[in-house]
This record gives sequence, C-alpha cells and structure tokens, in this order.
Amino acid sequence: MAKLEQHLTGDFGQIVEFIHGELQKQSVSLSLEEVSKNTVCGKCIELRVYERFSYAGGNRASLTVQFIETDDGADVCGIATGGSQAVFWKINTLGESAFLETLEVAIRAWNSTGHA
Repeated sequence: MAKLEQHLTGDFGQIVEFIHGELQKQSVSLSLEEVSKNTVCGKCIELRVYERFSYAGGNRASLTVQFIETDDGADVCGIATGGSQAVFWKINTLGESAFLETLEVAIRAWNSTGHA
C-alpha cells in the first residue's frame, strides 16, 4: 500500500474535477468505481475509488482519493492498493506505486496552473 497527502489551493469543485481529468488522461484502463459525497460542518468531503489495469504489475490496482474541503482549497489523500502478486506476502507492488504516481503527476499539474 502506498499513500500520498497534499494540500491544494483553489476552488474545491475545480480541484476534484481537474484531478479526475488528469487521472483519466494518464490511464487508458481507468474506471471510476464509486463516489461518496458528504458535508460535515459545512465542508465537502468527497471519496473516489478508481481502478485500472497495471501493466507494470500485470494485475489490477485501486486508488482511493479523498478530498476534504478547506477554507482555501482541499486536503487530498490518495491510497493505492491491490497491485501486488502472491497470496500471503506483497510481491511486486509496482502497480500500486505507479498508480499513486499518476495522482502525484495530477497534483503537480494543478500546482503548475498557478493555484499553488
């Protein structure tokens, strides 16, 4: 399992949609499996679960991305899992790392647009 946490500045809804679009651009086999949206204390929380085939690992991997609205943008947490091979030990976690890297690239793209 691999994790990435980052704070992004800007409009919450635009951040969510931008990251989604960037993930789609990078992963031809990407599918958005489920979305959960809630509001807590007047702030939006959105949880998205993605899945894709990992060519690096030769299997499917998932990426869960949580967006929590802040006063100036969003706290983003991505956790990748399921990209290993074997029954009892995690072998070949290339798929997880590669999937999480797509989120990192999307976050860098958002920051490079002048929102950081």
